[in-house]
Amino acid sequence: MSNIALSIGPITIYWYSIMIIIGTVIGLIILFCEVKKNKMNINFFYDLIFYVMLFGIIGARIYYVLFNLDYYMTYPSEIIKIWHGGLAIHGGILSGFLVIYLYCKKHNVNMFKVTDLFAVSVIIAQSIGRWGNFFNKEAYGMVTSLSKLKSCHIPTFVINGMYIDGNYYQPTFLYESIWNLIGFIIMLIIRRKNNKIGTLTGFYLIWYSIGRCFIEYFRSDSLMFLNIKVAQIVSIILFFVGIFIILKSKGSEYCVKKKN
Repeated sequence: MSNIALSIGPITIYWYSIMIIIGTVIGLIILFCEVKKNKMNINFFYDLIFYVMLFGIIGARIYYVLFNLDYYMTYPSEIIKIWHGGLAIHGGILSGFLVIYLYCKKHNVNMFKVTDLFAVSVIIAQSIGRWGNFFNKEAYGMVTSLSKLKSCHIPTFVINGMYIDGNYYQPTFLYESIWNLIGFIIMLIIRRKNNKIGTLTGFYLIWYSIGRCFIEYFRSDSLMFLNIKVAQIVSIILFFVGIFIILKSKGSEYCVKKKN
């Protein structure tokens, strides 16, 4: 299966990029619907989203490049070619949080009122975006057998896509996509039942970290540091950060209101 969706002359459009864009657009639609529902200041979010997306992508790429520095020092021209894969979500999460913190501090807004909204959108965007890894033939797991994959009732086209260089691999991208989709549904329920600021942010960090830490164990292309999988270390840290945020969450309305 090719990772190229469309090629017209010098213009090449990759499935990886398409899946990232689809996930982003759906996430933004959900975000703006909630902003409108709560009668928040839409201009506040227009500017913030621009910065979060820009520095989120830059952060995700820098994070990935730093843990593959030998390769990118040898092939520096590959650094900007994100369509070849290589956006580490933890880098995007960390840089996104930093941007939101600085932006909310500047505007004197409780950042968790904002991250609660972003968390719901981000997790569904991640769920969809993971399919970009499928087309790029990356983020897969350990070698397995055809019979094992069939016994797990995995769709045939996914099984075929996981046949790489003469071996079948665990579709860990699919496991994470499903995990995030379930988390998204749970977060929608929480959002209807709970108005404590920080709850959704904390839940996102906890839920995503549990799934990522477990799934990362089966990954065969993980970013490494001193023979330790970086994603598992970061996931454990973010898991406890999520617990801390929930314990400190407070009941309040989301009120980044429109200006009169």
